[in-house]
Amino acid sequence: MNISMDKAIGAASVRLSKKITRLINLFLKPYNITTEQWGVLRTLFEMDDIAQKELSIRSDKDQATLTKILDILEKNGFVGRTSNPIDRRSFLIRITEKGRNLVEEVSPHLETYYGDIVKEINSEKIDIFQEVMLSLEDRIDFLLEESTRKKEM
Repeated sequence: MNISMDKAIGAASVRLSKKITRLINLFLKPYNITTEQWGVLRTLFEMDDIAQKELSIRSDKDQATLTKILDILEKNGFVGRTSNPIDRRSFLIRITEKGRNLVEEVSPHLETYYGDIVKEINSEKIDIFQEVMLSLEDRIDFLLEESTRKKEM
């Protein structure tokens, strides 16, 4: 039986992503945070006090989505915004002590959770999976850049 690439790669990766998101959202629910918010908060934990545009790139969120996420994170006291001294039209985003404490509390439990997800898969297969995912991501980035260049011509 020949399976199409659309089904083997496209549908399979979307299905896996949705299942992981559902599972992690269940885990994060008691912390009053979603996977989307978690990704932004974790990014800020790793690189704090950055411009919103840079955070958008690093967290792979479009500006509108990121603004909504930041509004929620700020309302919950996990992040703060300050004026950017270099560009008054933009803000610098900073993780608060409350946000930092949340990341430090949740991260080890999340690592254990992901460990449970891959428990039955040997490390060689995990390494191959990561290698393939990075290769696909690099190729997609290339195709997106190429597409953008063609549109600009």
